[in-house]
Amino acid sequence: MTTESLESRVEKYFASGAAAVGDAAAMDAFDELRAALEAGTLRSAEPDASAPTGWRVNAWVKRGILLGFRLGTLTEMNGVHPAGGSILSFVDKGTYPARRFTPEDGVRIVPGGSSVRSGAFVARGVVMMPPAYINAGAYVDEGTMVDSHALVGSCAQIGKRVHLSAAAQIGGVLEPVNASPVVIEDDVLVGGNTGVYEGTIVRRGAVLAAGTILTRGTSVYDVVNGTVLKATAAMPLMIPERAVVVPGSRAVTGGFGKQMGLSMYTPVIVKYRDEKTDLSTTLEDLLR
Repeated sequence: MTTESLESRVEKYFASGAAAVGDAAAMDAFDELRAALEAGTLRSAEPDASAPTGWRVNAWVKRGILLGFRLGTLTEMNGVHPAGGSILSFVDKGTYPARRFTPEDGVRIVPGGSSVRSGAFVARGVVMMPPAYINAGAYVDEGTMVDSHALVGSCAQIGKRVHLSAAAQIGGVLEPVNASPVVIEDDVLVGGNTGVYEGTIVRRGAVLAAGTILTRGTSVYDVVNGTVLKATAAMPLMIPERAVVVPGSRAVTGGFGKQMGLSMYTPVIVKYRDEKTDLSTTLEDLLR
């Protein structure tokens, strides 16, 4: 089946609403979509040099993922723990069981509670430290490290050789279906307890220091270039290539806030990645 044929069927069954439940043809269309997502041949968003952001959202793919939730029913699922012995038991929509990997997949999942939901692509060379979670529709490319307590949300796009440090949170997006997912491009370092949400795009080679929070409503102050980066109605927040972003603050300049000496959180670009910054990240190779 061609992508165009699959798109047509997904759109048809999504539009039919509750009438699609129990329809074997609708389930066949969803199963095909889920398999393509897991194989990485289909993505909820993909690079597109002609798009203003450099990324194109495939809204119909997200509708297909939502179709899977509509078609699924709560099911008790069991499986042998990857380390052997104990049995895992959980309840979820039967259309989204946990993925299972073999050594041939080239994915390293360290024991201790990590899970990858069906419909997520995980490339060879990815390492997951426990516990970590990758949700449906996500795309995690080669050589990426998903560290302890890290989350890759639904439809998030993670590039090659990214390090998602401990407790990093990459937000998901399914609705509204035309909304852009979070994109972390190649060779980005995401520090511990960092949160990237609401369609933010982090360009290749950037470094987000521990504790940095980026949302659609966040203003980022670039002290190197003397500019302020913001999302607009048409464009998400975008962090430039090789930018080094740290948590900062700025003073409240009026009213009660000024009287009390208050300040507000804001991320700050303090430099752009150079040879010295790169040397500080060579530990990545040893960890792999």
